Amino acid sequence: MSHRLITLIVAGACVLAGLVVAAVTSVPYVALTPGPTLNTLGSPDGQQLIQISGRKTYPTSGNLNMVTISYMGGPGVNFNIFNALNAWLTPDDAVVPQSEIFSPGQSQQQVVAQDTQEMVGSQQDATAAALCYLNIPFKTVNTVQATVAGMPAAGVLRKGDVITAVDGKPASGKQVNCDNGLVAMIRDRKPGAPVTLTIDRDGTVKTITVATKDEDGEPVVGVQLATSYVLPFTIKINISDIGGPSAGMMFALGIIDKLTKDNLADGRFIAGTGEITPAGQVQPIGGIQQKMAGARDAGATIFLAPAGNCSDTAGAVPGGLRVVRVSTLAGAVQDLQDIKAGRPVPSC
Repeated sequence: MSHRLITLIVAGACVLAGLVVAAVTSVPYVALTPGPTLNTLGSPDGQQLIQISGRKTYPTSGNLNMVTISYMGGPGVNFNIFNALNAWLTPDDAVVPQSEIFSPGQSQQQVVAQDTQEMVGSQQDATAAALCYLNIPFKTVNTVQATVAGMPAAGVLRKGDVITAVDGKPASGKQVNCDNGLVAMIRDRKPGAPVTLTIDRDGTVKTITVATKDEDGEPVVGVQLATSYVLPFTIKINISDIGGPSAGMMFALGIIDKLTKDNLADGRFIAGTGEITPAGQVQPIGGIQQKMAGARDAGATIFLAPAGNCSDTAGAVPGGLRVVRVSTLAGAVQDLQDIKAGRPVPSC
């Protein structure tokens, strides 16, 4: 056997071994791809995505679609260099460090649980934001989940306590529900100054005064709260197997469209994204390029994007898709009304 042939065989074996190693060795990256998009005005699984009972609703037409991203990779998943290259070469996909999706030591199951909880919170905040926009009163319930060891609330407040007032001011009502919130009421003082909390503990009303502690210039008591809302009628959002907070704005718009005569979509295919606060602030999200691609593939011609994501859309807007910049829920409603009337709207 010639030296040249031996060299070729050895080289080929090395290349083959390298390919095998590359195929079975995970790289610390995750591929982001366009995910499902669902019409908040529709019935994607045979039931209305947004169900409202106990209150008059109005006909709607068109689409107000929430959008999502999917990802491949992560702890326990063999995401190799070939997967990464394939995603990198696919125009609508992105490859990002695994640390952008998973915290150190976090498992796939923990991420799913976190995303599910964020989706539940997003639905609650979207409902509150919609009712605040419509000036429909509701009640906020702030329940103690836990206290932080070494902080003023530890040993004073208990899990299950419901905080009903701060310094004698009710911890519900429009100003609290829609503007400031309970945390803002507690922090409305100098660090170290005491705060008086009225609580409902197993049906017994108590008044407790606790100190506050300076944490980065903010007065805190060290309590973890779970916020829920008591509504004057029923709003249920039927969605499964989708997590995260970024559908909040579209949920809120869907609720508003159903509860008013406005017909916001007016037959158009509109999609969008953005986390929302009960006060109606639209906050930026991740994966907007994949979400725009998924929306356009589904048929959307208008896309509502958080103002904080406008720089991320540069050079990535699919053909035929008009991107509208939004920063508040009220602004998004006005934009849809302006689009319907043929008036100009802000763009990214």
